[in-house]
Amino acid sequence: MRDLPTGTVTFLFTDIEGSTRLLHELGDRYVDVLGEHRRLLRQAFSRHGGVEIDTQGDAFFVSFADAREAAAAAVKAQAALASGPVRVRMGLHTGEPIVWAEGYAGADVHRGARIAAAAHGGQVVVSERTAALLKGRSLRSLGAHRLKDLSAPQTLFQLGDGEFPPLRTLHATNLPAQPSPLIGRERELEETTALLAGGGRLLTLTGPGGSGKTRLALQTAAELSEHFPDGVFWVPLAAVSEVDLVVPTTAATIGAAEALAGKLSHCRGPSTFRTVAPATSIGPASSTRSTMSVRTDVP
Repeated sequence: MRDLPTGTVTFLFTDIEGSTRLLHELGDRYVDVLGEHRRLLRQAFSRHGGVEIDTQGDAFFVSFADAREAAAAAVKAQAALASGPVRVRMGLHTGEPIVWAEGYAGADVHRGARIAAAAHGGQVVVSERTAALLKGRSLRSLGAHRLKDLSAPQTLFQLGDGEFPPLRTLHATNLPAQPSPLIGRERELEETTALLAGGGRLLTLTGPGGSGKTRLALQTAAELSEHFPDGVFWVPLAAVSEVDLVVPTTAATIGAAEALAGKLSHCRGPSTFRTVAPATSIGPASSTRSTMSVRTDVP
């Protein structure tokens, strides 16, 4: 087993922005560019005591015993990449993860990955926990943000200067915060997001009560939030027993209480907003199975 930092650890996650586009642009040269990107990042990580936990495709997961060294490694890595064609998003988060044979586990690992995913190429985004350990570093508060793990809003910071678009976090949404990340449903999450991203307008999840339909549907909506610039909405219908109340309940939730039809008629774009309806029985009840519907509304 590798000699991993234990106790309070700072994670650095990285990922190439627009890797698919870059692959098409560079063709056969992409392999050489990817290799140089890895060499430069590994050089920066090792100089500051980083331990490489995992590398998948164009992404790195590295741990540091000292948050200041992690920040220095991120800054050095970005500087080394600045003159090349690759732009890398990076995220730093500090916590007390579980150490096991394969590396690390726990909520802090998921949180670090989500923070990196919210960044843009060339940007280093830092959690509040890590920022508190970086006294003397140039940090800019980016305000409170909700990450796609559906956790409560948290303050994020940018390490260093530079102007970037707004973070790729949840916006225009009422998706309820969840106490923990979704674990063990990777295959189902991949299937549901693919179905809706591929143009599906209605997806119904069916299964026994308590099997996790609601949690899966919420995470699906969160993952696809960037596809719906006008918002992603959670419409609780569990207490609705009359069919005639479904439309007014949905309208009130999305802010179209006066005229839902009018709201829909003014929608533009291939997918304007999403409605998530939780496990609901309207009409004859079933004692063994329930459903969860995820709806994407388009003109």
